[in-house]
Amino acid sequence: MNFLANFIMRGRLQAMTVASSLALLSLIIPPVSVVSSATIALVTLRRGGMEGLYVLFSSSLAAALLGYVLLKNFQFALAYAAVLWLPVWLISIILREGRHLSLAVEIAVLLGVLGVIGYYLYDPNIASTWKVMFEQFKPNADSSQLNNAEVTLDIMAHYLTGVVAAGSVFSLLFGLFLGRWWQANLYNPGGFRQEFLSLSTHPRLALGSIGIIALALVTSGWLSEVSWNIAILVFALYSIVGAAVLHTILARKKLANYTVPMLYVTLFLVPHTLLPIALLGLVDTWLNLRKITNQTSAKSD
Repeated sequence: MNFLANFIMRGRLQAMTVASSLALLSLIIPPVSVVSSATIALVTLRRGGMEGLYVLFSSSLAAALLGYVLLKNFQFALAYAAVLWLPVWLISIILREGRHLSLAVEIAVLLGVLGVIGYYLYDPNIASTWKVMFEQFKPNADSSQLNNAEVTLDIMAHYLTGVVAAGSVFSLLFGLFLGRWWQANLYNPGGFRQEFLSLSTHPRLALGSIGIIALALVTSGWLSEVSWNIAILVFALYSIVGAAVLHTILARKKLANYTVPMLYVTLFLVPHTLLPIALLGLVDTWLNLRKITNQTSAKSD
């Protein structure tokens, strides 16, 4: 994908063209939204916040115009700018100025936490809102199946806010990572790999995360529900850290060319594996597993 990164960096018009056209395409192919966000991230990381904001604003206007001409709908461009492009622009500035990928990831998760809290402050009974939204998707089935579906929905409705927030954070970070990877490929080969594999969090954040989970367990009602939804975002954070830890460990093995790609294929196809990966990322905060495995490998050599 380096050709696309080169094209984006040729100028404002090229960057605006890629971001706006991919935004429209993502209405048909949703994963393309990550590439659109990465365009904003790349420009911001390389040329600064003001240049990134200019491309963001221009892309929003272009996407609105394209949407109106092709779909008779320009509102999606406003939603795109607010939900996808503005957050990735902000996180890109933090990464550019702070030069620590860990900080950018933590801020992205913090934005998700603020989003969850904001949702519950706006609508304290948001679980009921989710249930009403999904009532229209009830399957045409017998009463027993409908009862099972209703029970499942009753349970899931209490956690959907955290799930949606986690999905948004993952999308934001994937856009940032792709933009950073492009930047590294063009100007600092291997730089992103080194940044990602050293990804870690501060012990205080880990203790705070455990505190949130404990609060969710010992409380009930509204406070417990909010805590569990925030815990889902904590899970997202440490699943990324855990993936970096396991990637580093597997990369030192003889079959790294096969095991590392298999790791990410497994994470994508078997989401249940994210839980042990997240626990691994949390434990690494204190044990520094990458350092331990490095020392073990050095001794064996």
